[in-house]
Amino acid sequence: MPVARRTDAVLLLVALVWGSSYLAAKTATVVLPVLVVLFARYAISALACGALVGARRRTRPRTRPWTRAEIRVGSLLGVTQAAVLVLETYGVAHTSAANAGLIISLTIVLTPLMDRTGGRPGMPVTFFLAAGLCVLAVGLLISGTGLHAPRLGDGLMLAAAVVRAGHVALVGRLTTGRRVDPLHLTTAQTVVGSVLFLPPAVAHLPDLARSSATTWTQLIYLALFCSVFAFLAQTWAVQRTSASRASLLLGTEPIWAVAVGIALGGERLTPWAFLGAVLMITGTYWGQSVERAHRAAGRTAKDDPAGRPMTPAGT
Repeated sequence: MPVARRTDAVLLLVALVWGSSYLAAKTATVVLPVLVVLFARYAISALACGALVGARRRTRPRTRPWTRAEIRVGSLLGVTQAAVLVLETYGVAHTSAANAGLIISLTIVLTPLMDRTGGRPGMPVTFFLAAGLCVLAVGLLISGTGLHAPRLGDGLMLAAAVVRAGHVALVGRLTTGRRVDPLHLTTAQTVVGSVLFLPPAVAHLPDLARSSATTWTQLIYLALFCSVFAFLAQTWAVQRTSASRASLLLGTEPIWAVAVGIALGGERLTPWAFLGAVLMITGTYWGQSVERAHRAAGRTAKDDPAGRPMTPAGT
């Protein structure tokens, strides 16, 4: 398979994995408390990252050692990432997986508003029109069969989108122009998350140990595929393609979230919610294209040379 097609396939697989993570998280929280699910996800991820770091040191003895900056940045990002996952996981536990995947895609249009890396000027008017379309889409999604107060889960997913946008902007601010190993950064974040979620999960560890094979499969899937694999695969693929193409392919995440929720979760979209889904996907793609063009037009020597795509990272 040509390198370009293989790279596209990997990016689509990452988008599919992230899209499916909402249903997996929702199903796992039916039998286990949210904080226990998060502890298990982080702990398994930390063990996997530790194993990868050890394996790399054995096969490549000259690998650069950890730096204080990686530990410091990874620890801070571990806290902000944990906040995102708390909101996302509680949110998806109280709404549909399809709604969760669509609402969290607001991150795409919120992140450029918070990202000041490189000192780019303000966004053009068309970007705010796209953002307004997304806001209208959220209103239709949470309305369901008619106008009513927003559901708890939908509100939490909105909060998660805002916090995730801040997290992504912080990642750019703390890593741009610095020599940071992605695996070291991911390992530090997973260790911090494990430490944060251990105290509230301790009382329920016996329940976790007695969980069914199905629940453990979901937890392992969330940890190894939706966290460790997705991040490392994204990093590998983005280095082999353009930022625009990567953004386009990774931006299919909400489509996969809806497809998985309907096909495997038995969820249904009302006509209003379907219209909201269409508007959300249209608005995020429109906003993404405007942001890419704006970034390309204003890029200077100080801007991030990788032109990293602004995409939600799944739950």
